[in-house]
Amino acid sequence: MEDKRSNKGPSGRIDPSEAPVKLLKHELRYQGKILEIYDELVEVNGRETHWDLVHHNGAAAVLPVTEDGKLLMVRQYRHALSRYTLEIPAGKLDSPEEPMIECARRELEEETGYRSEDISLLLNINTTVAFCDEFIGVFLARGLKKTHQHLDEDEDIDVEAWELEDLLELIYTQRMTDSKTVAAILAYANMVRKEKELG
Repeated sequence: MEDKRSNKGPSGRIDPSEAPVKLLKHELRYQGKILEIYDELVEVNGRETHWDLVHHNGAAAVLPVTEDGKLLMVRQYRHALSRYTLEIPAGKLDSPEEPMIECARRELEEETGYRSEDISLLLNINTTVAFCDEFIGVFLARGLKKTHQHLDEDEDIDVEAWELEDLLELIYTQRMTDSKTVAAILAYANMVRKEKELG
Protein backbone atom coordinates (compact mmCIF):
# COMPACT_ATOMS: atom_id res chain seq x y z
CA MET A 1 0.00 0.00 0.00
CA GLU A 2 1.35 3.42 -0.98
CA ASP A 3 2.38 5.71 1.87
CA LYS A 4 0.48 8.94 1.11
CA ARG A 5 1.66 11.06 4.02
CA SER A 6 2.27 14.66 3.08
CA ASN A 7 5.64 16.36 3.02
CA LYS A 8 4.00 19.78 3.00
CA GLY A 9 5.15 22.34 5.51
CA PRO A 10 8.41 24.08 6.35
CA SER A 11 10.24 21.05 7.78
CA GLY A 12 9.26 18.46 5.16
CA ARG A 13 10.10 14.78 5.66
CA ILE A 14 13.55 13.50 6.45
CA ASP A 15 15.29 10.72 4.55
CA PRO A 16 13.77 7.41 5.79
CA SER A 17 17.27 6.03 6.34
CA GLU A 18 17.89 8.82 8.89
CA ALA A 19 14.58 8.47 10.76
CA PRO A 20 14.71 7.11 14.33
CA VAL A 21 11.68 4.96 13.45
CA LYS A 22 11.91 2.35 10.67
CA LEU A 23 8.65 1.64 8.82
CA LEU A 24 8.31 -2.09 8.14
CA LYS A 25 4.69 -2.36 6.98
CA HIS A 26 1.91 0.12 6.10
CA GLU A 27 -1.55 -1.50 5.83
CA LEU A 28 -4.88 0.20 5.17
CA ARG A 29 -7.44 -0.85 7.79
CA TYR A 30 -10.28 1.60 7.09
CA GLN A 31 -11.23 3.83 4.16
CA GLY A 32 -13.65 6.61 5.09
CA LYS A 33 -15.08 9.62 3.27
CA ILE A 34 -12.41 12.02 4.50
CA LEU A 35 -9.73 9.87 6.11
CA GLU A 36 -7.87 6.58 5.97
CA ILE A 37 -6.67 4.58 8.95
CA TYR A 38 -3.49 2.53 8.67
CA ASP A 39 -1.84 -0.09 10.87
CA GLU A 40 1.89 0.48 10.74
CA LEU A 41 4.50 -2.02 11.85
CA VAL A 42 7.54 -0.03 12.93
CA GLU A 43 10.90 -0.67 14.52
CA VAL A 44 11.85 1.67 17.36
CA ASN A 45 15.03 1.27 19.40
CA GLY A 46 15.48 -2.21 17.94
CA ARG A 47 11.98 -3.38 18.90
CA GLU A 48 8.96 -3.93 16.65
CA THR A 49 5.58 -2.45 17.53
CA HIS A 50 2.31 -1.42 15.86
CA TRP A 51 1.25 2.22 15.54
CA ASP A 52 -2.01 3.69 14.26
CA LEU A 53 -1.85 6.35 11.56
CA VAL A 54 -4.73 8.53 10.40
CA HIS A 55 -4.18 9.95 6.90
CA HIS A 56 -6.01 13.09 5.72
CA ASN A 57 -5.49 14.75 2.33
CA GLY A 58 -5.33 18.21 3.86
CA ALA A 59 -7.60 21.18 4.34
CA ALA A 60 -7.73 24.96 4.24
CA ALA A 61 -9.21 27.43 6.70
CA VAL A 62 -9.78 31.15 6.46
CA LEU A 63 -10.09 33.99 8.95
CA PRO A 64 -12.38 36.62 7.35
CA VAL A 65 -11.96 40.23 8.51
CA THR A 66 -14.75 42.73 7.81
CA GLU A 67 -14.21 46.36 6.85
CA ASP A 68 -14.86 47.44 10.45
CA GLY A 69 -12.33 44.93 11.82
CA LYS A 70 -14.68 42.22 13.07
CA LEU A 71 -13.95 38.56 12.47
CA LEU A 72 -16.54 36.33 10.81
CA MET A 73 -16.99 33.04 12.64
CA VAL A 74 -19.19 30.04 11.92
CA ARG A 75 -21.22 28.26 14.58
CA GLN A 76 -22.08 24.65 13.88
CA TYR A 77 -22.87 21.41 15.68
CA ARG A 78 -19.96 18.98 15.91
CA HIS A 79 -21.13 15.42 16.44
CA ALA A 80 -17.72 14.21 17.66
CA LEU A 81 -17.93 16.66 20.59
CA SER A 82 -21.74 16.53 21.05
CA ARG A 83 -21.90 20.32 21.13
CA TYR A 84 -21.89 23.48 19.05
CA THR A 85 -18.55 25.10 18.31
CA LEU A 86 -17.45 28.53 17.13
CA GLU A 87 -14.85 28.19 14.38
CA ILE A 88 -13.27 29.86 11.40
CA PRO A 89 -14.57 28.58 8.03
CA ALA A 90 -12.68 25.53 6.80
CA GLY A 91 -12.95 22.48 4.61
CA LYS A 92 -11.03 19.61 3.07
CA LEU A 93 -9.23 19.83 -0.23
CA ASP A 94 -11.24 18.47 -3.16
CA SER A 95 -8.10 16.58 -4.16
CA PRO A 96 -4.56 16.38 -2.74
CA GLU A 97 -3.39 18.52 -5.68
CA GLU A 98 -5.86 21.38 -5.11
CA PRO A 99 -4.08 24.63 -4.15
CA MET A 100 -4.95 25.44 -0.57
CA ILE A 101 -5.69 29.07 -1.38
CA GLU A 102 -8.40 27.95 -3.84
CA CYS A 103 -9.91 25.71 -1.18
CA ALA A 104 -9.86 28.66 1.25
CA ARG A 105 -11.67 30.89 -1.27
CA ARG A 106 -14.30 28.22 -1.86
CA GLU A 107 -14.91 27.51 1.83
CA LEU A 108 -15.14 31.23 2.61
CA GLU A 109 -18.00 31.73 0.17
CA GLU A 110 -19.72 28.40 0.82
CA GLU A 111 -19.82 28.84 4.61
CA THR A 112 -20.11 32.60 5.10
CA GLY A 113 -21.59 33.95 1.87
CA TYR A 114 -18.63 36.30 1.32
CA ARG A 115 -15.99 36.39 -1.38
CA SER A 116 -12.53 37.91 -1.24
CA GLU A 117 -9.70 38.49 -3.70
CA ASP A 118 -7.46 39.73 -0.88
CA ILE A 119 -6.42 36.42 0.66
CA SER A 120 -2.98 35.72 2.10
CA LEU A 121 -1.42 32.89 4.08
CA LEU A 122 -1.54 33.44 7.84
CA LEU A 123 0.02 30.19 9.08
CA ASN A 124 0.25 26.43 8.55
CA ILE A 125 -0.63 23.81 11.15
CA ASN A 126 -0.53 20.06 11.67
CA THR A 127 -3.53 19.38 13.84
CA THR A 128 -2.57 16.19 15.72
CA VAL A 129 1.05 15.25 15.13
CA ALA A 130 1.16 12.08 17.27
CA PHE A 131 -1.04 9.95 15.02
CA CYS A 132 -2.50 12.06 12.20
CA ASP A 133 -0.85 13.74 9.19
CA GLU A 134 -3.58 16.34 8.58
CA PHE A 135 -2.10 19.62 7.36
CA ILE A 136 -4.14 22.85 7.25
CA GLY A 137 -3.21 26.06 5.51
CA VAL A 138 -4.85 28.95 7.37
CA PHE A 139 -5.50 32.12 5.36
CA LEU A 140 -6.48 35.71 6.13
CA ALA A 141 -9.25 37.24 4.00
CA ARG A 142 -9.92 40.98 3.73
CA GLY A 143 -11.91 43.15 1.33
CA LEU A 144 -14.97 40.94 1.71
CA LYS A 145 -17.76 41.11 -0.87
CA LYS A 146 -21.23 39.82 0.03
CA THR A 147 -22.60 36.95 -2.07
CA HIS A 148 -24.53 34.05 -0.52
CA GLN A 149 -23.84 30.75 1.24
CA HIS A 150 -23.57 27.46 -0.65
CA LEU A 151 -23.90 24.94 2.18
CA ASP A 152 -23.65 21.19 1.72
CA GLU A 153 -26.83 19.19 2.36
CA ASP A 154 -25.55 18.03 5.76
CA GLU A 155 -24.37 21.48 6.91
CA ASP A 156 -26.24 23.90 9.17
CA ILE A 157 -24.04 26.92 9.79
CA ASP A 158 -24.71 30.30 11.38
CA VAL A 159 -22.36 33.20 10.63
CA GLU A 160 -21.45 35.58 13.46
CA ALA A 161 -19.29 38.73 13.54
CA TRP A 162 -17.00 38.98 16.57
CA GLU A 163 -14.56 41.47 18.02
CA LEU A 164 -11.00 40.17 18.29
CA GLU A 165 -10.79 40.88 22.02
CA ASP A 166 -13.94 38.87 22.71
CA LEU A 167 -12.54 35.87 20.82
CA LEU A 168 -9.29 36.12 22.76
CA GLU A 169 -11.34 36.05 25.97
CA LEU A 170 -13.00 32.80 24.82
CA ILE A 171 -9.58 31.27 24.25
CA TYR A 172 -8.10 32.38 27.58
CA THR A 173 -11.15 31.16 29.51
CA GLN A 174 -11.02 27.72 27.84
CA ARG A 175 -14.34 28.22 26.04
CA MET A 176 -12.82 27.96 22.57
CA THR A 177 -10.82 24.81 21.91
CA ASP A 178 -10.81 24.20 18.15
CA SER A 179 -7.10 24.10 17.32
CA LYS A 180 -7.15 25.76 13.88
CA THR A 181 -9.37 28.54 15.18
CA VAL A 182 -7.28 29.18 18.29
CA ALA A 183 -4.09 29.23 16.22
CA ALA A 184 -5.59 31.58 13.63
CA ILE A 185 -6.92 34.07 16.17
CA LEU A 186 -3.69 34.16 18.17
CA ALA A 187 -1.62 34.60 14.99
CA TYR A 188 -3.90 37.38 13.80
CA ALA A 189 -3.82 39.11 17.20
CA ASN A 190 -0.03 39.04 17.09
CA MET A 191 -0.07 40.49 13.56
CA VAL A 192 -2.40 43.30 14.64
CA ARG A 193 -0.19 44.07 17.64
CA LYS A 194 2.90 44.29 15.44
CA GLU A 195 1.10 46.53 12.94
CA LYS A 196 0.12 48.91 15.77
CA GLU A 197 3.70 48.98 17.07
CA LEU A 198 4.96 49.97 13.62
CA GLY A 199 2.37 52.75 13.51
